[in-house]
Amino acid sequence: MRVAVAEISDLDVLSDLWVELARGQRAFGSHLHADENRAMVRASMARHVTFDGILVARAETTSTPDGASPDAPDDVLGFVMFEVEMGTYEQDVTRGTVSNLFVRPDRRGEGVGSRLLEAAEDKLRDVGADVVSLDVMAANESARRFYRRHGYRPHRIELEKSMQNDTHSKEDR
Repeated sequence: MRVAVAEISDLDVLSDLWVELARGQRAFGSHLHADENRAMVRASMARHVTFDGILVARAETTSTPDGASPDAPDDVLGFVMFEVEMGTYEQDVTRGTVSNLFVRPDRRGEGVGSRLLEAAEDKLRDVGADVVSLDVMAANESARRFYRRHGYRPHRIELEKSMQNDTHSKEDR
């Protein structure tokens, strides 16, 4: 496996993987729609590719007879999107953010996610980030455990409340 900067030619497979990620997160309470956000996510990924803000883990491929090692969409094992936070409040640190990390389910447990996360952290450190933040669904215990193993600790906690209950719903308004 090798980790490399994503290329524009990767956008279709990366968008498909993001949709798979979004679908999977629904089981943990995510409100994101998967397919409905494909076009917007593809555009965001294109911007990230332009600024080297997406890394992909690729399976080692065999060389062609001419010695080349072609990358094929099905060799992408996972990806990570990241950037330095800009345009927000003045802070005493420069914050890098990891916005998406996904590994194909059949390749989990092989160190792909760790390699991607470490490579993103290295890139963020190289451009001056002092800290790295990310979001994880509260109910996704395996993801929370993964990030704890990599030194991540809670910093902010997002709380949510449903506005529907047994006596009052949107239909009643």
